[in-house]
Amino acid sequence: MKRIVILALFVAVVLTAAYTVITLYDTNLKVGRMWETPAVRPHEQKLLIMEPGVIPFNGGEAAYRNTKGEDLISPFKNDDSNVVASGKSLYFTYCAQCHGKYHDGNGTVGQSFHPLPGDLQSDKVQSLPQGTLFKEISYGVPNGRQPALATTIEVMDRWRIIAYVKSLGLRK
Repeated sequence: MKRIVILALFVAVVLTAAYTVITLYDTNLKVGRMWETPAVRPHEQKLLIMEPGVIPFNGGEAAYRNTKGEDLISPFKNDDSNVVASGKSLYFTYCAQCHGKYHDGNGTVGQSFHPLPGDLQSDKVQSLPQGTLFKEISYGVPNGRQPALATTIEVMDRWRIIAYVKSLGLRK
């Protein structure tokens, strides 16, 4: 009987020590625990009220979507080397997986498409107006494999990519 009491006391001391250590750890931890995050307990704080005038009623993405591609004009000069360099970096971030590092449509992901992504140095692509390229990149190509990237790539970055693609010229 004496052994059982001693064992019970020992277990009680160990459990109390463990509880104390865990409580101290939780109290002094710099990051919150999962049950304390706002994602778990939504709407405990007041929702933010949007300031008047925040939502645009003209311009923006809707203006690009509703304008013919031939009528869209790039905000950048075609020969601006900084824009082209930035476009090259963006191309390799967003486009090279499908169009390939040689711009020929043989990217790692693009090889699984039918039809294959277009050769960006072909006469077909290089002869397109910049606005048409902008619309194809932004909203996809009907009956094609070009995904709509308007929600992925910012407006000015799409124009930079187009400047880079146009700077490639025709394949020799």
